[in-house]
Amino acid sequence: MPVSDFLMAGGIAVLAGLDRTAAFQFMISRPIVAAPLTGWLLGAPLVGLQVGILVELLWLGRLPVGAAIPPDDTQVAVGSTFLAITLGPLLGMPGPSLTVLCTLVAMPLGMIGQLFDRLARHWNGKLLTRAADLLAQGTREKVERKHLWGLMHFAIASLATFVVIAGAGSLLLHFLAPWVVAPVAESAGRLRLLFPLVGAAVLLGTMNVRRVVPLFGISFTAALLLFWVF
Repeated sequence: MPVSDFLMAGGIAVLAGLDRTAAFQFMISRPIVAAPLTGWLLGAPLVGLQVGILVELLWLGRLPVGAAIPPDDTQVAVGSTFLAITLGPLLGMPGPSLTVLCTLVAMPLGMIGQLFDRLARHWNGKLLTRAADLLAQGTREKVERKHLWGLMHFAIASLATFVVIAGAGSLLLHFLAPWVVAPVAESAGRLRLLFPLVGAAVLLGTMNVRRVVPLFGISFTAALLLFWVF
């Protein structure tokens, strides 16, 4: 695992992690953006695009808004891309199969992001109390430093999640490779189709629209007709 690749992917993990809730809000934290960006920096943008397509729909209906803390899909996307690019020569799997396998391994590891996010918010809650005391004392410069420490907590949480996915994912893939390489290679095409189907089902389940099933059926039929006509 090249150290330079790890550092570049870690930098994207921190930048996209901050964009997720704490700063910027340019939406580079979305898997469909974060994964291709990681792949581009590591020299394989198509691998990142494949990961982003697989992951995006799964958590599109679960956004980190308010007190909601869903699994960290941003770090799953970045970590999956990093694993797929760096471990490809070692595992000897074809590209699409390895992409699917790395994504499947990284997805449950993304749950650790919830723990790190909660810890960052807990620490920032303490900073808020301290900042209120500093404002009462009239020391604004120290309040600004507390604000920067709040951003740092989210950056550390994002980096820690990426490190867990990259480290534990590498160990799991090396351990599981002898047993899962062949089955995943044989079913990679079906698995790639399954990801968007499950994602669409999850997204439909979160929609607060009456008669969502007929609406989906009509939209699907209309799309097929457009393909047939044009």
